[in-house]
Amino acid sequence: MEIIYQPHINREIESHIERIHPPRVCIDNDSCRYCTVVKIDRANKHGILLEMIQALIDLDLIISKSYISSDGGWLMDVFHVKDQIGNKLTDKNLVHHIQQTLCDCKTRSNREILSETVQHCCEGPQHANVAIEVTGTDRPGLFSEISAVLMNLSFNITSATVWVHNCKVACIIYVEDASKPGPINDTQRLAQVEDDIQRVIEAHDGGREKEWRSVRLTSSTVGRCHTERRLHQMMYDGGDYESCHACHGDNGGEHKRRCDGTHVSVDRYEGRGYWVVNVKSRDRPKLLFDIVCVLTDMQYEVFHAAVTSNSPMAEQEYFIRNKGSSNLDNETEKQRLTLCLIAAIERRASHGLKIDIRTQDKTGLLSNATRLIRENGLSITRVEFGVQGETAIGSLYVSDCSGQDANENIAELMKREIGESIVLVRNSPYSVSESSSSSNNSRDVIPRFSIGSMIWSHLERLSNNFIPIRN
Repeated sequence: MEIIYQPHINREIESHIERIHPPRVCIDNDSCRYCTVVKIDRANKHGILLEMIQALIDLDLIISKSYISSDGGWLMDVFHVKDQIGNKLTDKNLVHHIQQTLCDCKTRSNREILSETVQHCCEGPQHANVAIEVTGTDRPGLFSEISAVLMNLSFNITSATVWVHNCKVACIIYVEDASKPGPINDTQRLAQVEDDIQRVIEAHDGGREKEWRSVRLTSSTVGRCHTERRLHQMMYDGGDYESCHACHGDNGGEHKRRCDGTHVSVDRYEGRGYWVVNVKSRDRPKLLFDIVCVLTDMQYEVFHAAVTSNSPMAEQEYFIRNKGSSNLDNETEKQRLTLCLIAAIERRASHGLKIDIRTQDKTGLLSNATRLIRENGLSITRVEFGVQGETAIGSLYVSDCSGQDANENIAELMKREIGESIVLVRNSPYSVSESSSSSNNSRDVIPRFSIGSMIWSHLERLSNNFIPIRN
């Protein structure tokens, strides 16, 4: 029997190590011609890799390469990053912000993040914004009906993210009171929202899949819960990965899987106790985040990794161990990990006609836009929507009943309904317009809503009194 020795460090000793050897972050603009190189040297903990990647992608940075090494309780990671138009990071305020953010990264488990972040609205303290988590079986018009419920109860949608995968839907919607600013104190209205949305997702379901359907109202704490990580967790809890199609390769025992151009293999690295995960797929933004997110939430430690992006394909190799056991010796668990990685890559795939929206925010905006889609017999496959100041910015992905791109006439109908500031972009799955290689091309599209764009706007207003940083 093979014996694997893993380092064990007392938590009190960990805190002393961090005080004696604080995190070091180097931002290097000289060693690489095309990218800014971010080097991180710090004590390692479970989940810290995901927190650092999350910090970079929240600034809308593109990670083109990454080298990860974190054996023996210490990590030394390197990320090659660019901005959205393919340039190096030269703004000193931004560089300083990245350094501070990466140094401040702290780890929390996936369930700790949820429990620390949210409290049930009808029981806990009142907050200005309310987050609504909805999971269920997808059907045409579902999100439109949810939006209509919120509008009828006088709630404004300030942010919404919707993923649809393998006939499952998961969405997180942030709302505020449309009638008056401030905290939402009416617990009866909140309870009615929960009941009405529950009835919407149960309609036409015939009582099936009760365990998968859920509506959860929570009080939001800005910056504590990462929406996209939570969506991954919701999809995973609903078992969307179980419907992924995997075909067995014929490479002499190599456990290959293929799904929509995605190849995943999980193999044993004898002698060191690692499992080697190789992933080859179409490149796109946030691909690294999605994979590391699933590995982290499934309690796998990433000890070494190499990630490269050669447009239009990306290749990733991870050396992992399970945090508590060597359960990958079980063929069933190995298969589950393979399918979960395929699902993580597919969830953010862009299927359907993409309609970008930028217009003045008004009550019922999203409800009216999605109603037009529903009334024309079309389906929404993905939503990214948010409000910045007085402006509503977002993207809707729309398909017809056969799953193909919707007719472009729907964009003209939406222009007449909600405003003229609409740009239509035709997308196919894993389209080039969404891949990281597109960052090198100039694009005349409406900027999308993101945390990164909000932070960038704040950085432009900061003073120039930061300490100079050597690159």
